Amino acid sequence: QVQLVESGGGLVQAGGSLRLSCAASGRTFSTYVMGWFRQAPGNERDFVAAISRSGSTYYADSVKGRFTISRDNAKYTVYLQMNTLKPEDTAVYYCAVVRSWSSVVAGERVLYDYWGQGTQVTVSS
Repeated sequence: QVQLVESGGGLVQAGGSLRLSCAASGRTFSTYVMGWFRQAPGNERDFVAAISRSGSTYYADSVKGRFTISRDNAKYTVYLQMNTLKPEDTAVYYCAVVRSWSSVVAGERVLYDYWGQGTQVTVSS
């Protein structure tokens, strides 16, 4: 079992930036496909970004060009750099272990095996 702990959320004005971090337990971190999803009140989970074991990345169209996912396997940590934030980015952001990289790149529904408690991101207009 993997434990994931997110941090870095907060309140920011539109156009601003935040960097989310996710610390994972376990020395098998480098073997996982990692990702971020978000959920706004009353909405379903929305895929945001994923990073493969080799460092390839994939983004939802809504964040492409604004968000950057990265990982540091030595620190068991995955990051989400969010720039040019918009009010519609407001949500709870969750770090997760992604079940299948092939599903991500195929544009299929992304499934997650583990996720953290989430961190709130609020973007004011």
